Amino acid sequence: MDAFAANSSGPVLLYDGACGLCNRVVRLLLRLDRRGVLRFAPLQGPSAQEFLTLHGLPTHDFSTLVFVPNWAWRDRAEFRLRTDGAIAALWFCGGIGRVLATLLNLCPRWLRDAGYRLVSRTRYRLFGPWRACPLPRPGWAERFLP
Repeated sequence: MDAFAANSSGPVLLYDGACGLCNRVVRLLLRLDRRGVLRFAPLQGPSAQEFLTLHGLPTHDFSTLVFVPNWAWRDRAEFRLRTDGAIAALWFCGGIGRVLATLLNLCPRWLRDAGYRLVSRTRYRLFGPWRACPLPRPGWAERFLP
């Protein structure tokens, strides 16, 4: 793991780096997070794989996003999965992200997660795999862990 990943702190969202929908959501979060607080790591990468292994989470099933509130304390079992993770990421973005988080939180978790699982099963058919392209803003690349 590189020095940045080892020493960084703050919230990190682990997502499926090969999924078209997931990458679009990450780009939306990048736009919403004007303070640049939130960091990202693909579930397939070494940083996320180390985290998943440490916490006994699946290392080959990339259908669940994982939100880690503080990467500096990633050895603690403090993380949120699926829609709870998405809501936490939106909350950290502030502004309209907090409004969206509040609205999503009005729906019961069991219903949100059922919808999440349905989309998760069909996302590659609906949105396809991610075709890498440059990030619109140069500073965004610094917010990704390997």
